[in-house]
Amino acid sequence: MAKYVVKRVIMAIVTILVVACVTFLLMMSVPGSPFNDEKALTADQMAAMEAKYGLDQPLPVQMVRYLQGALHGDFGVSLKMQKDRPVLDIIMEKFPISAKIGVIALVWAIIVGVPLGCLAAYNRGKWIDSILRVICTLGISMPGFVVATSLMIIFCGDGSILQINAIFSPDIDGAMAYFLPCLALGLYPMCYIARLTRSSMLDALGQDYIKTARAKGLATPKIIFKHALRNGVIPVITYLGPLTAFTLCGGFVVEQVFTIPGLGKYFVSAIQNRDYFIIMGTTIFLATLVVVMNLVVDILYKIVDPRIDLAKGD
Repeated sequence: MAKYVVKRVIMAIVTILVVACVTFLLMMSVPGSPFNDEKALTADQMAAMEAKYGLDQPLPVQMVRYLQGALHGDFGVSLKMQKDRPVLDIIMEKFPISAKIGVIALVWAIIVGVPLGCLAAYNRGKWIDSILRVICTLGISMPGFVVATSLMIIFCGDGSILQINAIFSPDIDGAMAYFLPCLALGLYPMCYIARLTRSSMLDALGQDYIKTARAKGLATPKIIFKHALRNGVIPVITYLGPLTAFTLCGGFVVEQVFTIPGLGKYFVSAIQNRDYFIIMGTTIFLATLVVVMNLVVDILYKIVDPRIDLAKGD
């Protein structure tokens, strides 16, 4: 187990390094300069600005300097949006907002999605199963901006069911400010988790040990939640790795629609403003989250099913 974890940590470091290099090269290969839209900048002023941030040096030199700084937690400074402010400070300020919404969305998606999948699997072919499959299919097929906009139409504005402020303002609206963003962000993963659970539970319910449990007269809830779910939940755990990283950073579309001042919205604004170091720092931060969560998922496999040999799966 320890040997496997060490190997995965080394692989994680290499993966993050590759992501950092690729992101840097892609950003620096974009034509133009982040200072192109600065008003009345002469050629000499443009050159001075690029020299100030080291953008006038050869590309290999820039990349080595950036990677050396990143290893020490220095991801550069904002070039435009919050000029000369460290990128790490911006991420640490914006990430908690996105993370809070992401955690709430993830929790309700799991709490609702897993039982719905179990219910659909147990009632396979019945009307309950059909209704749940239709709902989950719709939830997966609808883009995030459609879900967010539909929720705003239903719950916000004149004549709506509930008078909820569409603009995210936790200081004014309190807990209600999180209702629509978390509902919109968690709908897709909830539906996907429900479908994954249903599919894996159908396979688990057909196994011999389930038939033996039924023959022994065990209660249905015990068969489903103690015996079948333990094996059926493994595909869900696999999906939770990248899903957790995505939801913790907030859905970019959801944050844009509800004007949430989180990391996702700020990342989109940085792309629009060509703020190179914010884009690269946020990408590396998100990649690190994904890698870490995948490592956690692999360890959870062993906890859920002790029969799994991680060393052989490497």
